[in-house]
Amino acid sequence: MAHWLEPTVAALKGIGLNYDFLLAAGERASFLHGLVVTVQLALATIVLSLIAGVLLAAMLVSPRRSLAWPARAFVELTRNTPTVVQLYCAFLVLNMLITQALEGIGRNPLSPFLWAVVVIALHKAAFHAEALRAGLQAVPAVTLEAAASLGFSARRRLWLVQLPLALRFALPSLVNNLVDLIKMTTVASAIAVGDVTYQAAMIWVQRDNVLELMLLLLAWFGLLTWLVNQGGRLLERRLRIPGYGR
Repeated sequence: MAHWLEPTVAALKGIGLNYDFLLAAGERASFLHGLVVTVQLALATIVLSLIAGVLLAAMLVSPRRSLAWPARAFVELTRNTPTVVQLYCAFLVLNMLITQALEGIGRNPLSPFLWAVVVIALHKAAFHAEALRAGLQAVPAVTLEAAASLGFSARRRLWLVQLPLALRFALPSLVNNLVDLIKMTTVASAIAVGDVTYQAAMIWVQRDNVLELMLLLLAWFGLLTWLVNQGGRLLERRLRIPGYGR
């Protein structure tokens, strides 16, 4: 790799950008590992947040107060507190309590990476749930009446009729939430998860090349969010309801 990196780094140095860390095998490997960890964080939180968002939305529209009220309380608490505060509470408080409870029995299986995935996913799930709730309520009443006339129970109407339509209605909002989720993964560095933000900080502390690494971070997250946005646009075209809104 060094045979093409050296002239590239030298050319960039000619315009005032110091990317010498790319020539150091250890720092280059750490940075590349950070890129991989960021992708892993993004994929895991996207999947978990969507699953949790669907479940929360179903609870929010449930006629049972025992389901709807806890879901509403969770959504309001989660949406109205900062993600990094939630992450600190989970990792520094809940994680410590779990470690103490398992003392003498075994070690705590929850790593900083898992805590970051759970907290970020649940935080964004609250926003997914609100978008899906709006989508569920946008399903025309005549559609639900038609499903009921065919003998669909309330539960089957929700999962087989309302939710598939609600996903289409809420898709633009969901894609916007996922774009924000990609950017939100950077908070994982606050608990020393080795994502690309954390690795970049470790490098610029040693080399004082903050500008150069910030440019790489901007380009990397710009690429990830662009891919998510393009995937969302593709889904919107494929799942568009023919004639709807025209």
